[in-house]
This record gives sequence, structure tokens and C-alpha cells, in this order.
Amino acid sequence: MGINNKIIENMENLIEILSNIPDKSVIAISGFNNSVTPLYIMYSLIESYRKYKKPKNIFLEADSFPGVPGSGLDIIMKEVYENNWTDFISGMLIPYLYRSEYLQKLAINNTMEIYSFSIGITTSLFRELGAGRPGVITKVGLGTFHDPRYDNSAVNEKAMNIKRCRADLIRIDGEEFLLYRAPKPEFSFVRATSSDLDGNLSMEEEGIFGATLPVIFATKSNPPGKVFAQVKYLVSTRSRSPKDIHVPGPLVDYVIPAPREYSPQGSTIYYDPMISGQSIPNEIKIKMQNREMDERFVIKRRVAYEIAKLIGREKRDIVVNFGTGLPTEISAVLAEEGISGCIHTTVESGPWGGVALSGNDFGLSYGPYSIIQQADQFIVYEGGIADLTSLGFLEVDKNGNVNPSYTGNRIPGPGGFPDISSGIKRIYFAGGFTGGIRDIGVHDNRLIIKKDGNIIKFVNSVKKIFFSGEYAVKNNREVLYITERAVFILTEKGLKILEIAPGIDIDMDIIEKMEFKPIIDEYVTMPHVIFSNKKMNLKEISNCLI
Repeated sequence: MGINNKIIENMENLIEILSNIPDKSVIAISGFNNSVTPLYIMYSLIESYRKYKKPKNIFLEADSFPGVPGSGLDIIMKEVYENNWTDFISGMLIPYLYRSEYLQKLAINNTMEIYSFSIGITTSLFRELGAGRPGVITKVGLGTFHDPRYDNSAVNEKAMNIKRCRADLIRIDGEEFLLYRAPKPEFSFVRATSSDLDGNLSMEEEGIFGATLPVIFATKSNPPGKVFAQVKYLVSTRSRSPKDIHVPGPLVDYVIPAPREYSPQGSTIYYDPMISGQSIPNEIKIKMQNREMDERFVIKRRVAYEIAKLIGREKRDIVVNFGTGLPTEISAVLAEEGISGCIHTTVESGPWGGVALSGNDFGLSYGPYSIIQQADQFIVYEGGIADLTSLGFLEVDKNGNVNPSYTGNRIPGPGGFPDISSGIKRIYFAGGFTGGIRDIGVHDNRLIIKKDGNIIKFVNSVKKIFFSGEYAVKNNREVLYITERAVFILTEKGLKILEIAPGIDIDMDIIEKMEFKPIIDEYVTMPHVIFSNKKMNLKEISNCLI
């Protein structure tokens, strides 16, 4: 039959249609930073409220953060904050707030109710709602910010009181689980590359699939809602292989051809066929690490050294995840050492292999050999299929609990941190031992602290728990905390020192810079080769022959 009557060809018509969305509706928006984010529809929603003051008091749900600073949801939050549109958005479920200073201000000011499930849980939630199930049952989040015995995923007091989204503690065969619940979306905004005249959507130029299909499933489940799909191109029906169709046409209510500038692959990349997999690079070149021999140089080399030892023990290739920040630089060390061929890197949005991008383009990879759906990628993490992850940290306490980023006046949200750290077998936390302004370097294969940071990161109790040391011990996770001057391991009795850097005084440089005393039995000096500007011979250690 075709969908010609459902194609919305200009913004004015789209704004008018959006103004007919009932007040208090639940709207889901899919997007990972600027990847597969329906920017054109989102900006039209702003104009609908500006022009018609409708819809009002909507509740937004996102599978990650659809936008970056100065784009997408950040623009909406800026308008809400600066214009005091208190009756536009009543609340939000969002895994990551850090992309918008305005959203953080609105959360801290208690202007709207803000909930923050992790990315994996939120993505899985849309699948479960699509199947008509009550929510997500999982062990992810036990003993953390998500647990109802702590914050129940509520970012502010308003959310804590209303509890529109929540996690309930349940028991199955005597074991603890969390049941995450949130309202079913009545409308959804998604993005694809192309639509034919029957509304079949393909994503050939996108760098990821994201959670597009789960969001649509949740919207179309009974009672069915309306799906708005932004595309670059309209193509003729039956012009593509059925296997290239990511969303069947009957699931789509409105197709919105948008100007091309509203559909970038990432934040700094409009289109690169190496990112979407339409062109396969003959060789992938990884940018070599910064040769400045500072504390970051030491930390990432020490993590790489541990990864090489793991490959040697397992005698096989391994699957890894590197978090944002310092861990993203570890790949360059592995490439320089010649053992990348034994390591399969993954990004939480779906890519496998290639070179993971960072900053506002995080979520994309250059030259991946596979791209899977976001919900499936988190099965790899939550199910313990991946072998290890390296993640950053802001605070670690005496029980091994980790706060990756929360400061009180900065509320980033959990992102994918709880999903990844709770399921993967081995977690190598990596970061500087202290915070603040510091001058730490390497000289003569020794660590030299010229100026130490004045912020203590190893504390009695973290401000917010996003990784539970107690549950990690219960589940037999191997947990290391790798810094430039010491390596700790998590035990049943707390943190134990395994290694200290050459040139470091354990009392003056470590114990006195912690709020608690770690377990000190036998410890060794970190391998001196880590503190040199030479290769560490990781091919020999790993026995990686590729």
C-alpha cells in the first residue's frame, strides 16, 4: 500500500503533528551521543512547545544520551533551563547526564524528576517492555546506587519521592535480584539512513544500530504507540535486500526525510564509510601513545602488562572492553607491543574490533569487523562473555567500592559502568593514585613524585557506589586497582597491596595518602621495564604470535 500519507516532508508539518501529542505522554528517544540520534525530530519538538505550548509535562526516556554538548538533548535542556519551561518536561529516565550541564543543573535544582538506570539496563528494559514483561530482572546494580537500599536510581529528591522509575529487590531461589521498572513509551523518536515507500528502515550509513529496534518494540507493544523515524533518503520499495532492513515498515508510523546535516555518524564526523563498514580498510593504524613519561604512561603500560599475562595464561585470544578516559589509551600500547591480534576490543554501543573513537565520538569505531545491536553487546558484558574490562575511577574505598565520577555538584550518571563492571570476570580499574594538580614522572626506571595531588582518592567511604566490592567478592571477580605507584587486589578483607613502584616509599607516598590502611603482607616491586621508554616484550609474555 505504501506510506505516502505518513511521510512528513517539512518541519512545519512535523511541528504541528508533534503538538498533537497528548500532555503527560511518555516519549522514548534513541541515540548514543550524536550517533543514530534523531536531531531533526528533537529540534522540532522544541519548536512545537515554543509555538503551541504543547505537548506539556512529557516524560522522556533515553537508552543513552541522545546528543553531545551543544547538540541534541543538551539543546532541549538549555531551552528548558534558560526559558524556565517548567511545564514542558516533567521528568526523565537517562543513563548519562554528563553530556549536558543544563540537565545537571535541572537535576540538582530538583526542577524535574531524574532517574538514571545504566545503559545496559535501559536498553534491555525497552526489549522487555516490548515483550509485555514488567521489567528487567538482573543482578546488575545490587549493592550500588541502583539498589533500593541505597538511592533506587533516583538522581534527585523529586525522583526519590515520586518513584516513577524504580528497582525492586526480589528473591528467586533464595538469591537476590533487582527488578527494574519504568513506564512504557507511548511515542518514540528514532533515526535510520533510508526508508522505502513502505516504511522499511535500513541503517547502511550509520556507525551503530544502537537501541533503535528495542525502543520501537517498546513503543509498538500493546497498547501500541506511534513511531517517528528520521531518515536521510527515501528509496523505492523492494530496492534493498530483506537482510538489510533493520526495522520492518509496519512498525513505523511517520517517516521524516531530514536535511543531511541532521544525520551525522558522530559529533565530528558526518560520514566515513570506514565507520559504517561500507568500506573495509586494508590496514588499521592505531595512533601511537604519547611518549611523555608521566603517570598516565606508567598506568596504561601496567594494565597492558597485565593483559599480556592473561593471554599467556589463557593461551587464546581474549575479548576486552576499555572504558572512557585513560583506558582508551591502552589499545595504543598493545598495538605498539604487537599483541593487538590476540585482543578483540568491543565498544558498548555495538562495534567489535577496529579503533574505538573517543571524546564526543565515543561509541564509534574506525574499521570494525562487526557491529551488533547495543542490547546484544551488553549481554556480552552482563553475561561474563567478555574476558576483562579496564575502567577509570574517581574514588575507591576500603571495601573496594568504586565511584567513577560523582562529586555532588557533578552528576554524570552511571552510563554503562555498572553493567560492564558487574558481569565481566576481570576488572582492572586504572587511574591516578591522587587527584588535583600534580607533577609525577619517570627517571632512571623509577617513579618520581615532584608534586603530589592534594585530593585523596582512596577513601573510607565513596560518595556513591557504582561498583560494589562486596558483591564482586561474592561473585569471585578478579579485581585490580592499578595506579602509577601501587597495584591493589580486592580480597574478602578489603584492598591488599600487590606491588609498589620503584622509587616509592610505601609509608610516605602510599599509606599517608589514603584514608584507610590497606592489607600489607608480601608485596613486590612493579616490573622495572614498565618505567622505561622501551618495549616491554609483551609478545613473549603473552605468547601472541599474530
